[in-house]
Amino acid sequence: MNQIKIFCPATVANLSCGFDVLGLCLENIGDEMIIRKVKEKGIRITKITGADLPLETNKNVAGVAGLALLNHLDLEFGFEIEIHKKIKAGSGIGSSAASAAGVVVGINELLGNPLHRKELIPFAMEGEFLASGSYHADNVSPAILGGFTLVRGYNPLEVIKINSPNDLFVTIIHPHIEVKTSEARNILPKEIPLKTAITQWGNLGGFISGLYTEDYGLIGRCLQDVVAEPYRKNLIPEFDQVKKSALENGALGCGISGSGPSIYALSKGLKTAKNVADGIKKIYSKTGIGFDIYVSKVFEEGVKVM
Repeated sequence: MNQIKIFCPATVANLSCGFDVLGLCLENIGDEMIIRKVKEKGIRITKITGADLPLETNKNVAGVAGLALLNHLDLEFGFEIEIHKKIKAGSGIGSSAASAAGVVVGINELLGNPLHRKELIPFAMEGEFLASGSYHADNVSPAILGGFTLVRGYNPLEVIKINSPNDLFVTIIHPHIEVKTSEARNILPKEIPLKTAITQWGNLGGFISGLYTEDYGLIGRCLQDVVAEPYRKNLIPEFDQVKKSALENGALGCGISGSGPSIYALSKGLKTAKNVADGIKKIYSKTGIGFDIYVSKVFEEGVKVM
């Protein structure tokens, strides 16, 4: 096999109670990528559609992630890549992670899967470093592994895939505004009170327990963010109204996806998730701000061959 076409899914990071450690994979939102094996060593990006991104390998997250993997494997040949972006950059649903995760999974597939998927995460993180200036795995991990993932630690890196209840659905609204990750990080306090930390880690432990026991009530009670949301929500117009509407329409919980501007809501059942979407549409239709809205199941596969 000398060519492969893959689906590179969008992701939601943080999930309110899991700042920088939790993420989930979305089923019907994502990019597409075509990867070809060629004789020349290295990575060459031949085409990008849907976004104005650099073709230069060392300036593109997919190029940097792919090169990191190639250098590790010490191959005598290379790859050409076409990237068809459908996740908007800066949307808060893992646009850069989709590219970085997609290229390493695609190359690994073309090579007959010499590495396990978990072993691919550090190479995808090289792309995330280019995009954000920090090595983080809360988006690339669910993109590569699928479902829910927990980053237990970085030194050494340990990522755990978490059980995903069948009836969980995600509603996403992406307002067409820009929230820079650097700005969203800079407004956070450098230290938090012990009482706040206790609340947050209690919610994180409860949330993971709720996923394993499929206790939707517990999942909902744990979707609280006392660390980042109180500061970041002011960067997103109508955030409080969106959250209020989501909960009134039956969502288990609602919060900021990654550093924003997208907002996510988790619901039990597709019907509720659609009702949540309808309520959010009514709010944002009055703002004059353009937006995209999605309803998706949690996707267990992660990056997949099309």
